[in-house]
Amino acid sequence: MAKDPIEKIQKQVGIVGRSEAIRHIIRQIVSVAPTDLAVLITGESGTGKEIVAKAIHELSPRRNKPMISVNCGAIPEGILESELFGHEKGAFTGAVASKKGYFELADGGTIFLDEIGEMPLQTQVKLLRVLENGEFMRVGSGEVRRVDVRVIAATNRDLAVMVQQGQFRQDLYFRLKAASIYIPPLRERREDIPLLIEHFVQQVLKRNNIEFAGFTDEAMQLLMTYDWPGNVRELRNVIETVIILAGGKKITADLIRDHLMHYEEEVEVSDNLPILAGTTVDRAERELIYKALVSLGVEMREMKQILLEIDRKIENGKPTGIPMPPPVATVRPEDIEIKPLDELEREMIEKALEKFRGNRRKAARALNISERTLYRKIKEYGLV
Repeated sequence: MAKDPIEKIQKQVGIVGRSEAIRHIIRQIVSVAPTDLAVLITGESGTGKEIVAKAIHELSPRRNKPMISVNCGAIPEGILESELFGHEKGAFTGAVASKKGYFELADGGTIFLDEIGEMPLQTQVKLLRVLENGEFMRVGSGEVRRVDVRVIAATNRDLAVMVQQGQFRQDLYFRLKAASIYIPPLRERREDIPLLIEHFVQQVLKRNNIEFAGFTDEAMQLLMTYDWPGNVRELRNVIETVIILAGGKKITADLIRDHLMHYEEEVEVSDNLPILAGTTVDRAERELIYKALVSLGVEMREMKQILLEIDRKIENGKPTGIPMPPPVATVRPEDIEIKPLDELEREMIEKALEKFRGNRRKAARALNISERTLYRKIKEYGLV
């Protein structure tokens, strides 16, 4: 029997999955790859947007030319234009020599602009010009240059809403949307999880000389029912870590669950934590309590102590006796303190930086803003 052509393409470009959603994405890739259309890839963080971009490039006539990936959210606003379009010597302080930008370096190939929603409006104007006629000017130069570059952009933000709010140019949005590919979150294509697990296991074993005894049934059930707020990226990180931590022993649900709790100290905590089908009432109660503790904002160390005490009582057949949170006091409207928005914003940024010990990446993620936006706010409020 002839091999499925979609599976053949998946193997060629390294996209793992058997869901209809993945097969639809492969068909879209095959359709747009031979063209020079701009492509907009959307989906939650961690779904694999860059992998799809690389697949488009690999199947295009530009495959033998460079593909350059640029994270627009990770480059400070003041130097993004210079990084994209280059600059001339003396264009600004520190410009000791002329420099080619990413567009010149990608000439004849593809440029992948990740987090396109974080691009400043002024830079969006220049990007639109490149998309329309391939023309641009280096910073500090009046000379018009031309490049032949295919643009693929990606975002986890709703650009249509940003257009309505004046945060993204409408003409650029429609230009980028010449072809659109949406990657659904992992929780909406759970049939891909077993294949992804197998793929990541093989990657770990190939890179490390370690033993692997497999997963228990309960562990696999947990992996299948967890909502994976970090999507494929989170799944990969969890698989890599638990294989190493297991030390050649069979991986249990407790090991995975414990690591998920540790992992959620580093990233946003999901409100959709797993409750295993077919589990005991006590164990399901434990999972529900965990969700409640998360929603109440209980600190992780304190939460672990509470959960360990619950487990001990469950194992000994005793009632859990979980204390209910105190009733919420009634607040009268006239007692509510009103603060200016900029003051509240400053306080939240200070608290986030304090909580994550100055780690701006984690603070930006917790505040649901880009690192560049956080960097600008820190300077604006004098928090350096």
